[in-house]
Amino acid sequence: MPLISVIMPAYNAEKTIGDAIDSVLRQTYPDFELIVINDCSKDRTADIITAFAEKDKRIKFLQNPQNSGVSATRNYGVSEATGEWIAFLDSDDMWRCDKLEKQIRTVTENDGAVLSYTASSFIASDGTPSGYVMEAEEKTTYKTLLKKNLVSCSSAMVKTEIMKTIQMPNDAMHEDYYVWLTILKKHTYAYGINEPLLIYRLSEHSKSSNRIKSAKMLFNSYTAVGYHKLTAFMLMLRYTYHSVTKRYKIKTQQEKK
Repeated sequence: MPLISVIMPAYNAEKTIGDAIDSVLRQTYPDFELIVINDCSKDRTADIITAFAEKDKRIKFLQNPQNSGVSATRNYGVSEATGEWIAFLDSDDMWRCDKLEKQIRTVTENDGAVLSYTASSFIASDGTPSGYVMEAEEKTTYKTLLKKNLVSCSSAMVKTEIMKTIQMPNDAMHEDYYVWLTILKKHTYAYGINEPLLIYRLSEHSKSSNRIKSAKMLFNSYTAVGYHKLTAFMLMLRYTYHSVTKRYKIKTQQEKK
């Protein structure tokens, strides 16, 4: 079976990284390498990674020489990947145990597939679950992705030969969104699995939680893939509407729990 390289950047993640790593180790699909890159954390993140790596040889522990940000850290992990496929998982998110197994099955059944993703469930920073699920489409096109980003980075799995040709840009934009748009400009579909195989942890301090900052990053993402500033602005407004609507649904479903 194809080897999957799981890329996990980590910075000051001592409260969540144990659950993230454990969710990879519990996968029903065993043929993976987990590449964890510590971005010069100031807490116990490195100690926790070391403890896991000593128990499971599938874990490769890398250290950035200096704090570099999430984009450069993911790029470093990609450069070290030896698998046929690359899957991303942030150090505060988690997977359902059959996530990789179902994704490998999906890309195997769809000849020429280079990008796969799954639906996402959500939890608050303290672990409180939301009843909202961001669904995945069976086949997502470039046009659909322009309206709203259905591909959570922690749910994505990309053909390695494709991913190694694309550098995630700087953190002044939504770097993963830029990558998915770039891929779908050349390849027809991202194949979705409409099951919440990703558990996405919401953070009050994430880049996307600051609406003004997030809007600027969206604008930069659209111009980076070639859109004129006016078009990029209009695309940003449409995306922001979908994003605000999604956040409202997540909050509403959380309050019902």
